[in-house]
Amino acid sequence: MDPIVEVVALLLGFLGWVMVGIALPNRYWKTSTVDGNVITTSTIYENLWMSCATDSTGVHNCREFPSLLALNGYIQASRALMIASIVFGTFGLVAALVGMQCSKAGGENYVLKGRIAGTGGVLFILQGLCTMISVSWYAFNITQDFFDPFYPGTKFEIGEGLYIGWCSAVLAIAGGSCLTCSCKMGTEEKYPMNYQARGTAYSHAPSRSVAASTYGRNAYV
Repeated sequence: MDPIVEVVALLLGFLGWVMVGIALPNRYWKTSTVDGNVITTSTIYENLWMSCATDSTGVHNCREFPSLLALNGYIQASRALMIASIVFGTFGLVAALVGMQCSKAGGENYVLKGRIAGTGGVLFILQGLCTMISVSWYAFNITQDFFDPFYPGTKFEIGEGLYIGWCSAVLAIAGGSCLTCSCKMGTEEKYPMNYQARGTAYSHAPSRSVAASTYGRNAYV
């Protein structure tokens, strides 16, 4: 495996993991601006955990969702996927650090280290897929309600938290793909084999006189 590819893949996976940690608590997963006069203009924004509102004077108030079971199904699923994404990314980072050639962990067995690094790449890909599904599903529900002319509630738009999540997913999938494709998980260590000639090698042939003197002897004597 190319050490440069390992380092690049590790950096991409680490950046994706950090951005998941930033996107998860971000409050602006969806935003809505209620325009009125200077007094009544307010902004409403939500994420997976709470709903907040702020007015034109800068006063804001947040309310956490009181019940998990009362939430919409896509919010519950997005929560689970984002938490699973962080878990996959954590184990992926550990596996990538152990499997790198420049790492002393795991000894000198480069076949085993390559397989561990490949496992880390798969975990990075799972992290990216979980994040991508979560933010895309959330964004789909936002756009569905926004373009529905019969939707009676507040219409929201896509917030910055979803864009951070999309960037995180792309980085994690790219890093995991580089790490998985570059490692040679099926190869074995090859050692040089010493060539041994079959039979007995003679340094010189017997002289003609010796061969002539022993020609008539009994082989059993």
